Amino acid sequence: MRLCNRQDARGFTLIELLVVLAIVSTLLTLAVPRYFSSLQKSKEVVMRENLWIMRDALDKHFSDVGRYPDQLQDLATKKYLRAVPIDPLTETSTTWRVIPPDDPEKGGVYDVKSGAEGTATGGGSYSEW
Repeated sequence: MRLCNRQDARGFTLIELLVVLAIVSTLLTLAVPRYFSSLQKSKEVVMRENLWIMRDALDKHFSDVGRYPDQLQDLATKKYLRAVPIDPLTETSTTWRVIPPDDPEKGGVYDVKSGAEGTATGGGSYSEW
């Protein structure tokens, strides 16, 4: 039977582990900010797309019926949308701001804007999109 002496032992030294941890932490400090900024940009892209889809559905409803829907949910009820999209910044479909038409006889929803607070990465307020 052979006893294991100190020179035959295999493994990493403390210095090697510290060097690896330093390298990993340096890489994380470079990658994490980019990850979160790309997450924010992707939410903004989804919000712009959702706004475009809802505005298109509003225009189609007006073309078909001759008036705008009374509520945003009517677009889903009348099958112009499968469901009211979720605002990716507020993570709910109930925060959309409804803009009524100038003439109340034409319905209740002329335009839709985001209810999210804050400014976009390119500047400008989310509520003005």
